[in-house]
Amino acid sequence: MSRATNPSDPVLPIEACLPALGAALQDRGRAVLQAPPGAGKTTRVPLFLDDAGLVGGRIIMLEPRRVAARAAAGRLADLRGEAPGESVGYRMRGETAIGPSTKIEVVTEGVLTRMIQSDPELAGVGCLIFDEFHERSLTADLGLALALDLADALRPDLKLLVMSATLDAAPVAALMGDVPLVTSEGRAFPVETVHLSRPLPAGHRDRRHLPAHVADLVATAAATEEGGILTFLPGRYEIDAVARLLRDRLGPGDRIELLHGSLPFADQKAVLRPRSDGGRKIVLSTAIAETSVTIPDIRVVVDAGMARRARFDPGTGMSRLVTERVSRAEAEQRRGRAGRVAPGRCYRLWAAAEEGALPAFAPPEILREDLTGMMLDLAQWGAADPADLPLLTAPPTESVARARALLRDLGALDPRGGVTPHGRAMARLPVHPRLAHMLLSAAGTRRRDLAVDLAALLEHRDPLRGSGGRPPADIALRLSALRDPKRLEAETPYRVDRAARAQIVQDRKRLAARVPEGEAEGPSLGGLLSLAYPDRIAARRPGDAPRFHLSGGSGAALDPGDALAHEPMLAVAGLEGDRREARILLAAPASSDEVRRLHCARETRHDICRWDARHGRVEARRETRIGALKLEDAPWTDPPADQLLSAQIDGVRALGLSALGWGKLALRFLDRARWLAARGADLPDLSEAALLEVADDWLAPAMGGARTREALSKIDPGDALRAWIGWDRLQEIDRLAPASITAPTGTVLPIDYGGDAPSVSVRLQEMFGLTVHPVIGPDRLPLSIALLSPAQRPVQITSDLPGFWASSYADVRRDLRGRYPRHPWPEDPAAAPPTRRAKPRSQK
Repeated sequence: MSRATNPSDPVLPIEACLPALGAALQDRGRAVLQAPPGAGKTTRVPLFLDDAGLVGGRIIMLEPRRVAARAAAGRLADLRGEAPGESVGYRMRGETAIGPSTKIEVVTEGVLTRMIQSDPELAGVGCLIFDEFHERSLTADLGLALALDLADALRPDLKLLVMSATLDAAPVAALMGDVPLVTSEGRAFPVETVHLSRPLPAGHRDRRHLPAHVADLVATAAATEEGGILTFLPGRYEIDAVARLLRDRLGPGDRIELLHGSLPFADQKAVLRPRSDGGRKIVLSTAIAETSVTIPDIRVVVDAGMARRARFDPGTGMSRLVTERVSRAEAEQRRGRAGRVAPGRCYRLWAAAEEGALPAFAPPEILREDLTGMMLDLAQWGAADPADLPLLTAPPTESVARARALLRDLGALDPRGGVTPHGRAMARLPVHPRLAHMLLSAAGTRRRDLAVDLAALLEHRDPLRGSGGRPPADIALRLSALRDPKRLEAETPYRVDRAARAQIVQDRKRLAARVPEGEAEGPSLGGLLSLAYPDRIAARRPGDAPRFHLSGGSGAALDPGDALAHEPMLAVAGLEGDRREARILLAAPASSDEVRRLHCARETRHDICRWDARHGRVEARRETRIGALKLEDAPWTDPPADQLLSAQIDGVRALGLSALGWGKLALRFLDRARWLAARGADLPDLSEAALLEVADDWLAPAMGGARTREALSKIDPGDALRAWIGWDRLQEIDRLAPASITAPTGTVLPIDYGGDAPSVSVRLQEMFGLTVHPVIGPDRLPLSIALLSPAQRPVQITSDLPGFWASSYADVRRDLRGRYPRHPWPEDPAAAPPTRRAKPRSQK
């Protein structure tokens, strides 16, 4: 039944384009509506479509935020003179206002996804509206992809409308099939923008300095402007800090009001109502006031220019909150809040010159959020790969892989990626898949209530507050805060956030109705947490500092004074920090026996045989693990020969060939072979790098059972190297690069191939009578001969012995015969007999 809106309502800018929008939907069934903030799209379009009879069925409008969904439903109902739940209602997690005559439903937080999953034809639904699509929430992106898929396959009559204030709408229109793009120009009232005269100093946008700058700007605006002031801040910490700083700086009629997602609904609703005493509101808000919310009497916006976003690190599986500069689109959206009810002014906490450096749009959640829930939804829909659905932005490959791996660990996916019956049951619970798995594991046990408490607790912010900073990590304290907050506050220095506790208790009742109790024993507190976080089972590392190794492979640490610091094993629910070593925020002690029992399907045995570079030995152990976490570690006394050899060779590669016990003969042979190879002989590359690379091929016969650096130092690899080179090549080496030559006296002279040229050293008298200089190698290179005095000191190095006899020898003879009179110094050495002996004393 259609209802007319109140004719006394002000005409909004959106009215001018409604006929074109209606024609587009009637003609194509799909459209994209682009309208700036304040145009009235949220409150007018659903009523227009219903009143004009353009939709044959219910209208479902998706809002990305709970406060916006409630506000939109309330305003739509108010325009029809109704309360929510009549012709206009809303549906969100844990809260519903829907009646038998409801024609327009405002939904949020994955409700649309669950509606589509439970009824792929969306029976009775005639139109889906995706409002504020520019926020690019994960639920909106996924909801639109599923809606397009089901419309193409099952419901060609289903009308689809995407509405946005600042989105680059052309790609969305193309994704929907090149549908009409309808644009509403202008906002209700003009807004003047005021920038800082110069940028803030470096580092003044952090949480230490930002509140003071914002408080100064709000105080300035309050002293010079009329009407309410809406201030955008990144988070609750900054809101509370600015509120304290402004407490004594405002006029008597000014009242500070807070608006953030942690507030109870009644408090959020009160902010959206006009003040009954006619005073002025100074609203300090997070980004939830950017869209679909009209706060009465707001004429001024103060924008701190910062936003707090969740960032998921697929490498660690952890999400963390980061504070960063807003995009130009977000700044424009915030600016528009000042022009909803009258001409306004927007104060920006940055200089005009900084505007160009801001990103055009905020990154969509699909690029920065945990995708575990989305991947479970896709598997349930039958899309094994995100590429199978028309998503506006492809998710990161690493995040998809991490989500799939977690879902397999939770038993939600089979090895081929299909959803299991357990996964379907998980998808029906309105919590993260981790917590859904935990709840189902506790169903039918006496630990059901504990699991429900944990799930509700972990879905919301920490209800415990420390007087001097962050409270301890023990999650049992939070459970006490839920069950008996007065006693906890009386016995400990911690206080309970009553608003957070109220939300948790409300969720707890909702979850308890979905999970049955039973008489079986069920897991302990730590066991339940390990089921939800199988990648965060933590074993304490040796040492004094409370540092832990996580089953997911990364590290984590506790404050040394924390009560859990000495626990040998923890199940960790909350982490923050970097990839290498995160800080543990929430945890419970865990039993190794219970962890092994609960995760026996994930338990693996690893036989390890490797070179331990730190200790200089082969490490051979048998480990039992869950993920990267070692539960058992014992010596492996008889590893297979091939694994032992591989570890030994790795040790040689780590230490270098010099770590082996090369004998003199082996080193001389290697020098000979390398010299000959350098001259083009048919030999393998014998450089150290090359020999280490193929060490498996030639060194194996020499290794034996050596397992330590000391044992390796006793291995002479000469025979192994010769065997690898082969008999034929050895003969060639001996022929062209002989190990020695024989002096005319018969003395065997080893040739040194390690210098610039092959050389020998010999006493000069032993070479008498030699008239042909020795040559070696394929190119018959003259051997370098160091001729020694009787005292074994070099007197001449020559590569031309006949030339030396004929020239320099006379000088050497004249210099040395007086010093060594007992030794022969013939005038013609080429004709003299060689000798190793001195003259008898009687022949002096």
